[in-house]
Amino acid sequence: MKALFIQHDHISPPGPVADRLRHHGFDIVEQLVVPESSFREPNVHFEFPNLDDYDLIIPLGAPWGAWDDGCIGNWLQPELDWIRTAVETNKPVLGVCFGGQLIARAMGGSVGRAPNCEIGWKDVWTDRPEIVSSGPWFQFHYDRWVVPPGATEIARNPFASQAFTINKSLALQFHPELIGSALQGWLDWDGRALVEKDGQDPDVMMAQTYAYEEAATARTNSLIDGFLRDIAGLI
Repeated sequence: MKALFIQHDHISPPGPVADRLRHHGFDIVEQLVVPESSFREPNVHFEFPNLDDYDLIIPLGAPWGAWDDGCIGNWLQPELDWIRTAVETNKPVLGVCFGGQLIARAMGGSVGRAPNCEIGWKDVWTDRPEIVSSGPWFQFHYDRWVVPPGATEIARNPFASQAFTINKSLALQFHPELIGSALQGWLDWDGRALVEKDGQDPDVMMAQTYAYEEAATARTNSLIDGFLRDIAGLI
């Protein structure tokens, strides 16, 4: 089996999500939409691959808005069409943060600015703990979705909807792939200032993330197992 990770920026590695898929025998393919050289001007052109070549699609996070056609419309609109086709044809999709928002928008929901950002390790209230545990899960987002018609919300917190299923796909608002080295990359590329603007200490957040890494990876492994077993039907 083959899993495709869509990395929208150069600082969002698939981390333990990819590791767990390899554990289940998946070959991992990573494709980068916005290269480092275009990070400040991200409205690039990108050709999304043939869905038939992959058993699982994983669109990852991004520092841009899944609603922002003006900023990234050259590839955002094609990706929405591509994701819609995948979900409608029962191709399993695991959408992470921005990727989950793409599923929401593609399937008739909406995405927009939330009243408040959500940054750091947060608990969620879950209806399906065998798939999405209560956490804590790492969050870094300013937007939130409206769950699309036909989907089933399975987790939430007071800030935003946190997970929903639709067909063989799962949308997540949080980041199960996040480990310390990835957070360091986010902090180095504008994230430190954003964390400080939210009134938090990025160095403490960094230390906390390394301290949580082992337990967080175990939660991610359980999430991937449950998704593959109960939603995607791939194991």
